[in-house]
Amino acid sequence: MNVPITQSKAWQKLQDDLGEISFFEKTDDYQYLAILKKTPTGNYLYCPYGPVLKDQKSLKKALKSLQNLAKEKNATFIRIEPTTALEPDFLRSTAKSIGLATKKSKDLNPKDTWVLDLTGSDDDLTQKLPQRLLRYYKSASKKGITIETSKNPNDIHYLLSLQRELAKEKGINTFSENYLKTELSQPFSTLYLAKFTDPDTKYQEIVAAGLVFDDANTRYNLQGAQSNQGRPLHATGILTIQLILDAKAKGIRTFDFWGIAPDDASKDHPWYGFTEFKKSFAGSPIHHTGTYDLILNPFKYRIYQLIRAINLKIRK
Repeated sequence: MNVPITQSKAWQKLQDDLGEISFFEKTDDYQYLAILKKTPTGNYLYCPYGPVLKDQKSLKKALKSLQNLAKEKNATFIRIEPTTALEPDFLRSTAKSIGLATKKSKDLNPKDTWVLDLTGSDDDLTQKLPQRLLRYYKSASKKGITIETSKNPNDIHYLLSLQRELAKEKGINTFSENYLKTELSQPFSTLYLAKFTDPDTKYQEIVAAGLVFDDANTRYNLQGAQSNQGRPLHATGILTIQLILDAKAKGIRTFDFWGIAPDDASKDHPWYGFTEFKKSFAGSPIHHTGTYDLILNPFKYRIYQLIRAINLKIRK
């Protein structure tokens, strides 16, 4: 089974540090990390990119185990997003066979992503990188750009300030400083900072930042942002090249760009520009199942949906 980091014991440790209650189960057929989420209308279980399945036949066993756990914890529903690409009809029929109703939810983790194979020689990898960005990377120091890494949670403010700047422009939400600090405090996390030093004034500024997570096989490029000053310097491109080369040097086999727009997305899609950038690397798409809710208590679930819709309107 190919286990994403969000379904690992390391991710459970992160949940513990965040004050969450979680449950981990591993068998020969499936594995899951389920996080108990509490709302005013009741609890639910959330499996980020889980459960992980040996094969499609293992789905029923995994859902039955989650169903028993949900009943024990008085949960209204179970939110799942298997990385195995399951057909919706198969998912619904399997859930129905054990008495669970199914509803497609808004995808929390990206349904589609772009991955770069890091195996092979260094020359093989070089050919997969956008040559224009590679030239910018090789001349970065001459233009005053250097890349640093940090494991100090206090340095997360560099990333957060850039994300907040981006959030104002794009109308998106950001994680809290405490959440990001807790992520960076984990052994699997590294913060990358692209620093620009003006050759004349010697003024220094962080123009791009990225937070990556590593497991034995994959580097996940989860969090990133750059300043307006970083755009003409191609700071994000230079930083991404460094992320990939460092992952290769560590013996990591795959670089996960963490999310792309669907294949049929128009230029109006909020991820269109990000997707064009990620696809400039010679990788390949990975399609997951998406986020689904498996309902134990239909009445409480309808109330949850109603309150959630009202809160979304208020925030907008």
